[in-house]
Amino acid sequence: MKESMRNKGKIHAPSVVLGVLAGSIIAAGAAFGLAFGLANSGYLQKLAPNMIPGRQPEISQTDPSAAVKVMMLSENTIAEIASRSSKSVVNIDIKKTVPVAAPLMVIPGLGLGIEQPGLMLPKALQQVGSGSGIIIKEDGYILTNNHVVQNADEIKVTLSDKRTFKGKVIGRDSITDLALVKIPASGLPVAKLGTSAGIRPGDWAIAIGNPLGLDHTVTLGIISAIGRSLNEVGNAGELIQTDAAINPGNSGGPLLNIHGDVIGINTAIRQDGQNIGFAIPVDVFKQVSDELITKGRIARAYVGVYMQELSPQLNEALGVPEGTQGIAVAGVAPEGPASRAGLAKGDIIQKVDGSPVDSSRSVQTLVRKHKPGESISFVILREGKPMNVDVQVDDYPDTDQQS
Repeated sequence: MKESMRNKGKIHAPSVVLGVLAGSIIAAGAAFGLAFGLANSGYLQKLAPNMIPGRQPEISQTDPSAAVKVMMLSENTIAEIASRSSKSVVNIDIKKTVPVAAPLMVIPGLGLGIEQPGLMLPKALQQVGSGSGIIIKEDGYILTNNHVVQNADEIKVTLSDKRTFKGKVIGRDSITDLALVKIPASGLPVAKLGTSAGIRPGDWAIAIGNPLGLDHTVTLGIISAIGRSLNEVGNAGELIQTDAAINPGNSGGPLLNIHGDVIGINTAIRQDGQNIGFAIPVDVFKQVSDELITKGRIARAYVGVYMQELSPQLNEALGVPEGTQGIAVAGVAPEGPASRAGLAKGDIIQKVDGSPVDSSRSVQTLVRKHKPGESISFVILREGKPMNVDVQVDDYPDTDQQS
């Protein structure tokens, strides 16, 4: 299923770069330090009125019982966090073979091209790239982005102590853009996984990775927003946006909070902006990584329907009144579950499992609650008449494994 391009927070394909290093040179960096107050919960709630280095904070006069903890970011705070956390961050270098098409000779005036096999060009070229990853189990399990290792012929993993190992992909999920790599090692330093629940715009964020081949680079920023979506990554409405500098090669590296806990995996940047990066939340990849370890893949519900949001022009074309609720079926996958159940182009999906829907995201959210083999109830509008259609869910086609 294709999510609507008009969803709130959607970042469109031409402006997004998935951060695997491909050979260009970009340089950026920033660092700063501040003092801030933390309440007992660990989150910024009240600032002491006299936060001057060397002076103890006063208790609020309006609420004498509310003592305020003060945590100072010393000149070594970020360095200490980076030093501890970097031990579980790895560099990933890949090589893959890319076929080369035979050159064409264009015939003037006809726009035709004919192959010129006599030029003796190679049939394939070797492409190199680099990314990052984090150690999630001491016996050599490393989490990274799927786009970092996708179609790789060779994977070299370099640890923080400079030891190198040959890596093997044991599981991947193209929907969340996550992959699991195994190296033959034991007793490795494991990343400290936190939680992405409760993070807020303005919270501190630290990124560590291998941008442009510069291993174990540390950048500092904040959480800019939460609940973002990308076309390239299927975590609809879940991605973390940060302004901590992320560049090609940072993909697969951790995004940390001020306590050094991993709260996300860096995955993409806005090409047309400055320091607009995105990370997959830790609460997403905890579940994915567990299933990749045990099964090697993620079982996902699939119905094979492509959707388009209604508009006055589309309503007129379909012959339905303006203001009709639902999402239009733009097409169905041949021989897919929706096609077998009788859904067709031009139908309007109005309810899924009894819940009203008006966007592709709302349909996806309800479909993803099901497992392959289960049945989903659709209420559709066809030629102005409501119909009930039950669709038996398939397992999502594993196109990534076939590529």
